Amino acid sequence: MRDDAGAAAAEDFNRVPDRESPEMAWWRAAMATKDARLDWWREARFGMFVHWGVYSPLSGEWEGKPYRGYAEHLQRMAKIPIPVYREKVLGAFRPTAFDADAWIRLAKEAGMKYFVITAKHHDGVAMYDSKVSDYNVVKGSPWKRDPMRDLKAACDRHGIKFGFYYSHAFDWGDADGPGNDWDYENPGGDRGLHGGRNWWEHAPNLMPKVRKYVDGKSIPQIEELIRGYDPAILWFDTPHKLPPSENWRILRATRAAGPNVVINGRLLRGYGDYASTTDRPAEFPPNPGDWEGIPTTNESYGYSRVDRSHKPPAHFVQLLAKAAARGGNLLMNVGPMGDGRIDPADVEILKGIGAWMRVNGESIHGTERTPLPVQPWGESTRKGDGTLYLHIFHWPEGGVPLTVGGLLSDVKRAYLLADPAQTPLHAERVSATEVRLTVPGAAPDPWDAVIVVETEGAIRADASALPLAPGVPNRLRAFDGVLGGDGKLRFGAGKRENAYAENWTSVGSTLSWPVCVTAAADYFVALAYDAEEVSAGGTFTVTAAGQTITGTVRANKGQPIVHAGHIRLEPGTHTITVTPTKIEGPELMRLRYLTLLLVGSWKK
Repeated sequence: MRDDAGAAAAEDFNRVPDRESPEMAWWRAAMATKDARLDWWREARFGMFVHWGVYSPLSGEWEGKPYRGYAEHLQRMAKIPIPVYREKVLGAFRPTAFDADAWIRLAKEAGMKYFVITAKHHDGVAMYDSKVSDYNVVKGSPWKRDPMRDLKAACDRHGIKFGFYYSHAFDWGDADGPGNDWDYENPGGDRGLHGGRNWWEHAPNLMPKVRKYVDGKSIPQIEELIRGYDPAILWFDTPHKLPPSENWRILRATRAAGPNVVINGRLLRGYGDYASTTDRPAEFPPNPGDWEGIPTTNESYGYSRVDRSHKPPAHFVQLLAKAAARGGNLLMNVGPMGDGRIDPADVEILKGIGAWMRVNGESIHGTERTPLPVQPWGESTRKGDGTLYLHIFHWPEGGVPLTVGGLLSDVKRAYLLADPAQTPLHAERVSATEVRLTVPGAAPDPWDAVIVVETEGAIRADASALPLAPGVPNRLRAFDGVLGGDGKLRFGAGKRENAYAENWTSVGSTLSWPVCVTAAADYFVALAYDAEEVSAGGTFTVTAAGQTITGTVRANKGQPIVHAGHIRLEPGTHTITVTPTKIEGPELMRLRYLTLLLVGSWKK
């Protein structure tokens, strides 16, 4: 058990001054200029993230053994000692095919407006000519070159905003750094006695060592990056590996050195210029402010020859539209190979995105969060007072018109963004909240066909209910629903493995969706959820318009569609609610989405 002195020390390490305290006057002043700092970032909407370092030539393998997971974490996974890493990894780094201009041209052609690269990742090696530490690529490798200098110059030539990722908390290569050596206590790392979160509460005696690292390396390197390269953005990571008191001191030093530098949300959560959300997102939970998603082309951020799970360009085009529709940015990662070339698989993805962006980029760049509800056919973005962009992932089949739900304004003009002639599409108002557009029988783009809608006057919309429509899937995602009841149910992070509502531990928790229909119809209701064996046998109801469907949870691996029954919905607004009636095991299930499959429709 800790003594009173140890407890007091831990409390001090957990302490961040209150936002209204005199100590935080500098932070309040910085927040007053946040909008000016973020102007370019909000306009950009799309950027390139690059994880590239001396680990890249290893490509996820060490001494003939492949390692799954993030390839940039290879030193940790393989437990490579610092002297060995310095000699055999840093000492062998010679990326002879590196071409900074080629990287930035590829980013620009893909429609990206900013570029963030790892100046120092968790291995502790500075990828620039650091005067603070000789553990860097110029002094320690046979290459003897500063790639950050080349990339900054290339970004300036091509009009791309330049920035750095800096691992302020993890440092596996510094004798005083958190997680410094696999043979000793590892306060900020992933193994060892104090490897978990809040380790400082149990080992305050280690704090002098950590403060020596923060004062001797972390803060000085951040200051030299700002002073020497004039970055537009600094991207931090893993704040939970340092006590809040140290993150606060790093934040203050960073802001003092760079008053106009955009700082992401992973230095001290809640104190950055915007929120950095989940890595490798598949869906986005609600976020009312400025935020950024961080996908990568496969499942690793650094280059890995082991991981060939690259996603198609369509995945990223639709993810970009989803992010922009919700007021967020996409910082898409690629991991260049050890010789300095971009992986050919990544090149093909970027070229595919670029081909779409050359036609449709105006529907992403400079747009704002949509005022419309999520549509069954896709997403929408907004520009200015009177322009909407409809991003249609599911084109209506069989000549069925496209129904735009929640639009109160009348349509002045609508046309396909891909049509140079801007041939008008016929628009017809069918109710106070819905407009129908007559569209061609075939989609002009199979991934995301964009329709421009210009409204009479300023856009007026009602986002209170999700529209249901014929001819396209009606998928009600968990993240688009309303959490209700006792507050225990919550949204997952949004990765492929956790894009669901989770912690359904109480029959007092509900998930519901307000929906709007214009024509009476019967629907099959299907649920997609994850459930462990221990949850099998739990029961739930789906209620809507005075009708109740009962269902029983079954264990599954993957994401099955479970047909629960059918309901009839008359024209109007209804609420569809999922409610537990019996919970087996730790939770009912982890619900991903409901699908309403149209059985038939009738006129009033």
